[in-house]
Amino acid sequence: MTDITMKLNVDNLIMMALQEDISSEDVSTNAVMPNYQKGTVDLICKQSGIIAGLDVYARVFTLLDDKTEIEFNCKDGDEVENGQLIGTVKGDIRVLLSGERVALNYLQRMSGIATYTHEVAKLLEGTKTTLLDTRKTTPNCRIFEKYAVRIGGGCNHRYNLSDGVLLKDNHIGAAGSITNAVRMAKEYAPFVRKIEVEVESLDQVKEAVNAGADIIMLDNMNNEQMREAIEFIAGRAETECSGNVTRENIARLVDLGVDYVSSGALTHSAPIMDLSMKNLHAI
Repeated sequence: MTDITMKLNVDNLIMMALQEDISSEDVSTNAVMPNYQKGTVDLICKQSGIIAGLDVYARVFTLLDDKTEIEFNCKDGDEVENGQLIGTVKGDIRVLLSGERVALNYLQRMSGIATYTHEVAKLLEGTKTTLLDTRKTTPNCRIFEKYAVRIGGGCNHRYNLSDGVLLKDNHIGAAGSITNAVRMAKEYAPFVRKIEVEVESLDQVKEAVNAGADIIMLDNMNNEQMREAIEFIAGRAETECSGNVTRENIARLVDLGVDYVSSGALTHSAPIMDLSMKNLHAI
């Protein structure tokens, strides 16, 4: 992440996480380290995967003390191995102890998402299909989780509700029909925004095409239904398939020729990568 992105969008979120973890003081640290003492600690990888979030990890410590020194032996997107020394952190031991959990929480979560995304993206290699994430993210952690998806080889769907028009079943219900929903969206939204419509049947596919949707999301359809829908659309709109797409079942979508596959599992079901801070000692 760039320094500007950090200052504008990330620093306040990290501070909120630190304030959650240290409401008044770090009692344990203050008990064993009442005064300043410079020290160093190692960041160790405990399982193989894709590392992501190193800048965020470092920012936790520099927000607590801008004199903290962090050196990494790899960069975001690198494959790392169990037992690898990822980096070292040097500074006030009180800062190293107090920032440890928050820093690891971010790095473990982001690396886990990047690793899972990488595994899913590999299953789509050689196809025309682009892997997308969703808005199914942890509250106040979307910027971290969507960044991790990109590091893992996926792409971001809309960032938030202000980022694009996606007419789902309840929007269609509110408007009365797909035709009305698309017409109203075209009248309201700036011309630079594409209009995507979620459909669940071939009849809805036909209505969305006739209404002039730019992207048609085939939601929770079986393969036969999706093939029929894609054949009918015939390039008149971009196509996306969605609905419980995971690492275990995405292979069934490879031969469909759909433009996009979106998977909430990239962010809501990825396990963390196990990382640890070890060997802290005074210097």
